[in-house]
Amino acid sequence: MARAISRLLPEEQLIYFGDTAHMPYGDKSPQLIAHYADKITQFLLEEESCKAIVIACNTASAAAYDVLRDRYMGRVPIINVIDPMIEEVIRHEDIHHIGIIATRTTIESGVYQEKFTRRKPELHYSALATPLLASMIEEGFHDNRISQAVIHEYLSDASLQDIQGLILACTHYPLIKQEINAYFNGRVRLFDSGEVVASKLKWILEKEGLQSIKRNQEDAFYVSDLTDSFPKAAKMFFGKEVNLRYRNLWD
Repeated sequence: MARAISRLLPEEQLIYFGDTAHMPYGDKSPQLIAHYADKITQFLLEEESCKAIVIACNTASAAAYDVLRDRYMGRVPIINVIDPMIEEVIRHEDIHHIGIIATRTTIESGVYQEKFTRRKPELHYSALATPLLASMIEEGFHDNRISQAVIHEYLSDASLQDIQGLILACTHYPLIKQEINAYFNGRVRLFDSGEVVASKLKWILEKEGLQSIKRNQEDAFYVSDLTDSFPKAAKMFFGKEVNLRYRNLWD
């Protein structure tokens, strides 16, 4: 997500906050996730003066978007990763059966299912919780026998057998996009949120007159816990070494 935004909007300064102290979010209650997301949003607005907030996580978008939108309405645009993806999928007339893989919290929230039913009721969908994938990716297990076995176990589920498209409804999953594509032998269109959400952000900044003409500062990357594994994961996510700053919002 952050990489896609930086590529599309190179003049914008990116302030990233990774809540490594509480990851993964996929097994936490919606109420707790909303609490974490609100604290992070307060930090980004009050201490970093951000002009727009992207909830770059499907689980947090499902659990916290409505809370943040209502709390900060009129102050700053809040962008989730779910609504832009719904809009992208429904415009493809050739897709009649869409699969959704995500964390357990995202699937159990029913947010994708509800929005597809309301926006395009003739579309058939199959939603599958894949709780091991995010942790597997964070620990560096991708493009190897372990990841291939886990991916095969999930994607062989009977509910996904006739899909024409698959939503990678976790911002970690694009890191295993090639492995997922190989499983389906390229027959299934894969949707990941990076470019879709970056395009939505660009449109909103232009619409609101908030776009930057020239970058004034370097990107900043904050984490709530300096874990041993996250610097390696950060390099995978961003495609480069990043200088992580520790910031605990819960003391």
